[in-house]
Amino acid sequence: MALASRLKVVDQDVLNQIHSGSLDILEKTGVVFDSEEARNIFKSHGAKVSGHVVFIPGEMVEKCIALCPQSFTLWARNESNNLLIGGNQEQVVISPSNGPIFVQSIEHGRRRAQLNDFINFVRLSHASQTVDLITGLIVDPVDVEAKGKYLRLLYEMLKHSDKPFMSIAVTQTEAHQLFEMIEIAFGQEGFLKDHPVVAYSVNPLSPLRYEELSCETILAYAKHGQPLFILSCAMAGISAPIHLLGTTLLTNAEILAGIALIQLIHPGSPVVYCPASTVADMRKGSYITGSPEANLINIAGLQMALDLYGIPCRSMAGLTDAKTVDCQAGYETMQNLMMLMLSGVHIVVEALGVLESIMTTSYEKWILDEEMIQRVVCIAKGLDESDKALSVDIIREVGHSGSYLMHPSTLAHMRKRWEPTISDWSSFVEWEGSDRKDIVAKANHKVKRILESSEGSMMDPEMDKELVSFMNGVIEGGIGY
Repeated sequence: MALASRLKVVDQDVLNQIHSGSLDILEKTGVVFDSEEARNIFKSHGAKVSGHVVFIPGEMVEKCIALCPQSFTLWARNESNNLLIGGNQEQVVISPSNGPIFVQSIEHGRRRAQLNDFINFVRLSHASQTVDLITGLIVDPVDVEAKGKYLRLLYEMLKHSDKPFMSIAVTQTEAHQLFEMIEIAFGQEGFLKDHPVVAYSVNPLSPLRYEELSCETILAYAKHGQPLFILSCAMAGISAPIHLLGTTLLTNAEILAGIALIQLIHPGSPVVYCPASTVADMRKGSYITGSPEANLINIAGLQMALDLYGIPCRSMAGLTDAKTVDCQAGYETMQNLMMLMLSGVHIVVEALGVLESIMTTSYEKWILDEEMIQRVVCIAKGLDESDKALSVDIIREVGHSGSYLMHPSTLAHMRKRWEPTISDWSSFVEWEGSDRKDIVAKANHKVKRILESSEGSMMDPEMDKELVSFMNGVIEGGIGY
């Protein structure tokens, strides 16, 4: 995102030190890859391998960084929803929560997510003017069997939206099935060969390990040239050094290791650098998301991507440790959104509805977060710096003690003024004479209104039948269609 002045936390010399230290760790300490195929790829390109540990030469890492595209287009079934990621991207791409196992609403409280909740959040994503990229696991539905789950969730995303999307972790065999199903939906066999369509976020297991399923997913996606988001989520003081800069360095090393594997498999394959580390609550040794210190770690990481490597980047942003939609949820979420979105990041995730350290997605907070994001987007656009915007002629014309209310310039631009989507700007007297709903109740009402008015299906009936037939064939006819 182009900003007049990005938020930065370290200078160029520190970025160079982080890079140099990362190369030292990769070459001398190495990274565990729990995949023989991945280790053999490194070995065939000259890396030293001892057991499961790969020692990656600095020269190899730097060559692989140079192969990463500075930008790429993520395709959607509706091409008007295509996304440019990186490069001259005009505005930050917004993506909702990914991975929560609970949902929350004011009627039903906190409960395990079900498939209907997953569908609801896909429909909310499609209807949203804020959401650009749909995550593969907005919530994790407890009532969907593990067998074929990756296909069932993909089907529901394709059915209820034509925006770009992500998927969930898969083996190489499952990835082939996933990609085949996507090509059916796009109506063109071999479409994925030349078009980035489906992304996945791979997490190293800190410190310095890629477990088997992560390796399998990297292998599958890279072989097909599909975008991989390499997301390091270390905890300073638990799975990373207690020092914030040390955690930044570890995060960087882990991401570079993943990027190296991707580029060795498929040179030029799209990658996204995703710092998502945090500080641990040292009183309990637990994961937290509301600390401002976590943002310092990740903004330094974003600087590595933007200022040193020149590759697309993403970070988690709408996070809070609050358990309900309260004041804490508001200030922690705005803190995280503001700091990360003003750092120049290309994509933010965990941006809508997130509660309880990414354990829960709230229907009402989803609506409130949309407005918070729009507020930050407005700030990020900055001021119109044109001569016309300086208004010297207008000030001269109105002169002393005049009014600008009915001036032609005001009438021409008044409808462009930013307005809230859910907050109440009325006077107390106006509010007192209305229904007096608090903002959470208003958000609940808006969710219901959106879901009631959203389209039932975005898919041609014949294509729907073909996708269902394929899906049922893969999982042996057992998911109730």
